[in-house]
Formats: sequence, C-alpha cells, structure tokens
Amino acid sequence: MNLPFYIAKRYLVSKKKQNVINIISMISVVGVSLGTMALIIVLSAFNGLNVLVSDLFGSFDPDLKILPVTGKTFIPDSPKFAQIKEMDKVLFYAEALEDNALLKYANRQRPAIVKGVSEDFALMTGIDTMMPDGKFILEQGNREYAVLGYGVAANLGVGLNFIDPIKFYVPRRDAKIGHNPMDAFTVDHLFPKGVFTIQEEFDSQYVLVPMSFARRLFGRKKEVSAIEIKLKDIDQSDEVQASIQNLLGENFVVKNRFQQHDVLFKMMQSEKTAIFFILAFILVIASFNIIGSLSMLIIDKQNDIETLRSIGANKTLIQRIFLIEGWLISLLGAVIGTVLGILVCVLQIKFGFVKITGPDSFIFSKYPVSMEFLDILIVFVTVVIIGYLASRLPVRYLTRKFLNVR
Repeated sequence: MNLPFYIAKRYLVSKKKQNVINIISMISVVGVSLGTMALIIVLSAFNGLNVLVSDLFGSFDPDLKILPVTGKTFIPDSPKFAQIKEMDKVLFYAEALEDNALLKYANRQRPAIVKGVSEDFALMTGIDTMMPDGKFILEQGNREYAVLGYGVAANLGVGLNFIDPIKFYVPRRDAKIGHNPMDAFTVDHLFPKGVFTIQEEFDSQYVLVPMSFARRLFGRKKEVSAIEIKLKDIDQSDEVQASIQNLLGENFVVKNRFQQHDVLFKMMQSEKTAIFFILAFILVIASFNIIGSLSMLIIDKQNDIETLRSIGANKTLIQRIFLIEGWLISLLGAVIGTVLGILVCVLQIKFGFVKITGPDSFIFSKYPVSMEFLDILIVFVTVVIIGYLASRLPVRYLTRKFLNVR
C-alpha cells in the first residue's frame, strides 16, 4: 500500500486534537463541492439554451441551405440541382424566394421580409407546432393566405378574425418615373391565416406567403433566393453538406443550421467559456480554505511527523503526505459537487422545478438543461488540478516553516 496515501487518508477521516481543523476541512470540502456543482449546473444550462435555440431555429430554418455567393437570386436550372433533389439522403427539396416589402394593414404600416415557400415548408421545419394563433395554411382552394411572425402581426394590429387584407408594396424593378408614384410599385394583398412565434429575429421580420404570390409580387419568374433541404438523418448533415458543396462548386455556398446563424452560436459559446473561467476563478478562491486546513493539520501533527522522521521518513515523504491530504480534500469536494450537480440537472430535466413564464411558455414551460459528458469531465479535471496546485506550494512552504523540514 502507498504509505503517504494511507496516512493522508487516515488524517482526512480521523478526529483531530483541535476540532477547528475538522471544521475548516469541512468548509474546504463544502466550498469545492459548491463550486463544482455550480460549474456543472451553469454549463448544463448553457447547453440547454443552445439546444433550445437550435430547436427553435429548426422550426424555421432547413437542415441545409444553398445560397448564391454573389447576388440575391439565381435560377436553379442546372442538372446539378436535379441531382441534389434525387439524393438518397435528401428528404425534402424546396425553393424559397424572399425579399423586402412594405406591409400595410388598416392605418398601420411597416417593412418586413416576405418569404415565398411551398406547403412542404411545415414538413421541413415544424413551424406548424409554433403557432399560438391560426393554422399554417398558405393555399386553400383558389385562395392564398399569409402567415405572419408574432412581432409583425402585433405591430400591424392584425387579427385573424378581421376581414381586412394585408397589402404588400414592392418597388418594380423596371419602374420608370411618372406622374403617379404608385405606378412604380407592385401592389398585392393577402388575408392572414396564422401567427407563428419562434424567436424574435424571425417573429419581428418574417411573413410567409405562397411561392406563386412571391413570384408575382417580386416580378421573378424562375429565380429563387435559396434552395432549402431537409435530410432524412440530421446526423449526416456534415457529410451531405460537403457532397453538395463539391457538386455545386465555388459559385454557391451550402450552410448548415449553425452556419446560418453562426454569429449567435459563436456568441453563446463565448459566453459559456467566459462563465466557465469566472466560476473556475471563484473555485480557486474557495480552494484557499485548503491552505488553512493544511496549516492547522501540520501544526496538529507535529508529534506524528517527528515520529515518522525518527523511523527514517525523509522530506519528500512527509510533504507527499500533506500534499495528498490537500488533494483528497479537493477530490472529495469534486466528487460530491459532481454528484450533486448531476442530480440537480436530472431533477430539472425530469420535473422542471425552474419554470419559465411569459408569452413563449406555451412552447417551453421549464428551463432547458442538457448535460454533456465532456463538460462534466472538464469540470472534474479542472477542480482536481486546482486542488493539487492549491496544496502543492503551501505544503512545501508550511513544512519548512513549522517543522524545519529541509
């Protein structure tokens, strides 16, 4: 058996002469435990938010999106697009056309992004599950309808029970200056059929309309602004993305869900990293309690150390005993904190004790949490390393100062 480890373990669990040493050791364990638990809970909460945002964006964004490198639109008449449509791993292939327009409803008006989509858009994204009012219906018989973002509908004062249509104004691309300014605009109208709420970025900007209406409104016969693709297996996204990118070449860019909002996801990852280092710094401060515990323990065990020295124990062995003692305090706190952190996350996932209130509560009522093994492992290793460093330097100094161990 490893002698320093055995002695350090006995010192950890045995009763000391001065009860204050037990109290300080317990405070050290509690401090490390709370810091570890906080790290796991906070990182899991950030993971939950990341998953939630990804799922919400998935209710509007396709798995893959093909965009032109230059210009706003392109004509997908190349045989390569037909080849993409017939790929075994592609479930849905849809064209989309979007541009800016001025919307007017009664006495209110505001600009918005009008996006022309097919009826398969609901199957591709799941937007029909994010509608607090109305239904996702763009065409019914010979009638065409619009589905508005919650923010757009609120700004315009649109009600689904009202009989007034929404008017759309778009400048003509071939317009010439004339006596009547309105001749320079294409004007059309649709009745609202539903309201969706996903995320403010979408809710406050987008209006979904039938593809045929968008082509009339924007004066586009064959052009599209994007090709949207839903895959049979989202886990194959990287593979399919690379295949399509190689097929289309440099004139097009293929983006996955994260790349479609790379700024947001990079910002969230940066925030997660910053919080990790902030809490790790707090954990470093909490680990200073170990120094006090080791100082009192070394003073308390002077007789034991003299006995060990008399039977041949050298400086290295004595220092290792107290180094392992401090490390065990940190390790015990890390284990307890990890278990408690995982337990809190599991309880939140299962029972949802922390609720979310507000207009979006119909979509998710409990605070999202998602545990990742890598995060837990990084936290545990970080705590152990901090505990080791917090013990090593003080032990070398204290043994020399109080016990004349050279």
